[in-house]
Amino acid sequence: MGLDSGDTAWILAATALVMLMTPGVGLFYGGMVRRKNVISMISLSFVAFALVSIQWVILGYSLSFGSDIAGFVGGLDYLGLKGVGMDCGDLTVPHLSFMVFQLVFAAITLAILTSAVAERVKLSSFIVLGLLWTTLVYDPLAHWVWGGGWAAEIGALDFAGGTVVHISSGFSALALALVIGRRIGFGEYDMEPHNIPMTLLGAALLWFGWFGFNAGSALAADGLAANAFVVTNTAAAAGALAWLFASWVSGKPSSLGMVSGAVAGLVAITPAAGFVDPMSSIVIGAVAGVICYRAMLFRIRKGLDESLDAWAVHGIGGLWGAIATGIFANEAIGGYSGLIYGNVEQFIAQILGAGAAVTYAFAVTFILAKIVDAAIGLRVSEEEEYVGLDISQHGETAYA
Repeated sequence: MGLDSGDTAWILAATALVMLMTPGVGLFYGGMVRRKNVISMISLSFVAFALVSIQWVILGYSLSFGSDIAGFVGGLDYLGLKGVGMDCGDLTVPHLSFMVFQLVFAAITLAILTSAVAERVKLSSFIVLGLLWTTLVYDPLAHWVWGGGWAAEIGALDFAGGTVVHISSGFSALALALVIGRRIGFGEYDMEPHNIPMTLLGAALLWFGWFGFNAGSALAADGLAANAFVVTNTAAAAGALAWLFASWVSGKPSSLGMVSGAVAGLVAITPAAGFVDPMSSIVIGAVAGVICYRAMLFRIRKGLDESLDAWAVHGIGGLWGAIATGIFANEAIGGYSGLIYGNVEQFIAQILGAGAAVTYAFAVTFILAKIVDAAIGLRVSEEEEYVGLDISQHGETAYA
């Protein structure tokens, strides 16, 4: 296929939109930690972006999209971007633009994972773990679904990353939190968000960037991109309202809950954005808002310090979205039908793909975290944690 300048312009713009989501995650998380850790929290997202930008160019893109090896991982065809140039191949956009669009997805996935280690991780340990995790967890999962791996072979659908991005980061966050342990004083005294407006700003950047995330995944400036754009916004709004009302029943309607619900809706529509219609997206987003809220309450009851709820929002939301794709997929939208249209096989494929991703991400992350912890230690010292990571890790303070 030849180059289409409209498609190329849209993919480059979408890439920039998704890039903005990574500092958006930093602000979203940064507002929810204590003031002594806000620089650390935001910095982790920037570190994730820089780290993955180099890893992806050298190795990650090849492991994800190189020639298939046993359905599990890509080969080294594209090592150091060998053969990845300005030609289009089977696309209407340059190969380089597709590569960098995928790069920003990999980067934000690692940034989401920082939820699990908030206020207690050593920066050096995060860098080591981040490189290992992106290479051994994210890259194989991306290959399974998008690079011609086994999940693609059985017909599992993931339009923009419900499995690859959100299930992987969410369930990995749960595993990582279990290894690194609770923050000192967790459950004993309040660890209130220090700056909720900062979190709201982060959520706004995420909602904004998600249009590039989902509509850009059409890889063309066409009707499918328009559908993805509309259902993305609709599901986000439904998720925001559902979480707001669910929490309102037992207390006051918090702004933090509302934007968490919006993110839950965005997460859940991500795998389905190119396969469902706007009315289905209302159901998908609303259900996500409620079940992610309930997952957060479950985490709190169990005393799990998965600090900023990547598991509850991204893990559970992504799992629901993957299953919902198998329920609501409409052949008139993306060429695939789901359970409500009588296609049981698609529903089963979604469950198999999502279930395997949950298991693989959790197990491998748990093992990697144990190895890094044994080798160099994941946590800062008790004294450094008490002082705060801004001073102990960066030598800076956020507020003079």
